[in-house]
Amino acid sequence: MATHSDGILVSASGISTPVGANGYAIEKVVKSLPADFYTGFLSDAAKERKPSPIRGLFPLENKPGVISLLAGKPNDAMFPFKSLSFNIASPSDPSQEQSISLSGKDLSAGLQYGPTGGLPRLLKWFLGLQALSHGRKSGEGWSLSIGNGSQDLIYKAVNALVNPGDAVLVESPVYAGVIPMFKTLHCEQIEVETDANGVCSHLLRNILENWPVGKPKPKVLYTVPYGCNPTGMTATLERRKEVLQLAREHNFLILEDDPYFYLYFGKAARPLSYFQLELDEPEVGRVIRFDSFSKILSAGMRVGFASGPKPIIDAMDLHTGTANLQSSSLIQAITLALLEEWGYNNFFAHTRAVADFYREKRDVFESALNAHLGGLAEWCTPEAGMFFWFKLLLSPHQTPTGSVDEGDSEDLIRTKAYEGGVLALPGTVFLPNGRKTAFVRASFSLCTEEQVDEALKRLRAVLLKERGQA
Repeated sequence: MATHSDGILVSASGISTPVGANGYAIEKVVKSLPADFYTGFLSDAAKERKPSPIRGLFPLENKPGVISLLAGKPNDAMFPFKSLSFNIASPSDPSQEQSISLSGKDLSAGLQYGPTGGLPRLLKWFLGLQALSHGRKSGEGWSLSIGNGSQDLIYKAVNALVNPGDAVLVESPVYAGVIPMFKTLHCEQIEVETDANGVCSHLLRNILENWPVGKPKPKVLYTVPYGCNPTGMTATLERRKEVLQLAREHNFLILEDDPYFYLYFGKAARPLSYFQLELDEPEVGRVIRFDSFSKILSAGMRVGFASGPKPIIDAMDLHTGTANLQSSSLIQAITLALLEEWGYNNFFAHTRAVADFYREKRDVFESALNAHLGGLAEWCTPEAGMFFWFKLLLSPHQTPTGSVDEGDSEDLIRTKAYEGGVLALPGTVFLPNGRKTAFVRASFSLCTEEQVDEALKRLRAVLLKERGQA
């Protein structure tokens, strides 16, 4: 075991470290895939996009002595904002508040148009974060871009990589927010089953090794490897390595959507990310990683960033340049002021507190599950995230099996449970092809202990009535 920068135990067996004849570790040379490798991965739309004739020249304004007549930037002397200040909770003592002010050049940068990929200082801070969190350094063929939350960046990555009608690999159950992305492109969504240990790599291998001859294989696999929404699963190190091996064998890219990385609270060591694990592959460049600050700073600020092969990130930036120009400069400036005030150590102190908070919420919810749905439902305890995924035993003749998915929870959850005063999501909405399932997703992030207890008490009553046992 080893301790991560944020203080959480991580598996030390994931990455090999070269050792010299003198017994000292030597720096490993990281080989990255060449830029032209990605030509076949880019969608037709991505290949047709061209740099903005204005934004593409923004960097030239930075040359000393140049007088720029280039951009239609408004004169910030006419902006009414002169300073902004806000209070934040201290990471070391949440009962204490710190005051942060934004003025001068920092505020001006937040009020003006900015670079498509993000404010340079914030990009630099995120690069440092990826080095500490995932062992990734600049010069390895990857770059980073800031977006309006990770959802914005995932959408642009999908559009940069997928053509209408393409087959795509998606873990199943899957985050419901990506299903419409693939549906609007009329993609064939190939479901790869998951269990408590992550993507079932043996099933993925079976799919790929038995792929129809002459039919193009999928170019991407979408997965949420920590605290998955909806299942709560965290993929094991072994599963991740197997998936990475399959990515090399069958030439696909991994879309690692990871909003719950810092919400890990399992007893076991936290597995390394795909983004870090590929350092042990013969070359890097098959992982596009999406990070989100929605769960740790603010959901409404919409701050996310993507890390991945430079040609893919560049293609996403071209999309941004025509769709929304950039993510909000002001939100970036506020985020930067906070992060620079904290530094990495206090940032990790904050994320540890966030993880501890959700661990307690998880424990409260599971206690109520045991009290009210013991013998009426079955589940695996999540080690990260904000969700429980549990299977209702809809018939009195059912017994907990751990594998068979019998029945359909949709009507009971959508109609009967809601009429009984509890709202949750039927599992079918997380299945790309919409099949029936007895599973239900419940979030434990907001409810108080009393609300959780009452909600599951109400659900128990509805379920007993459904089973004819009321």
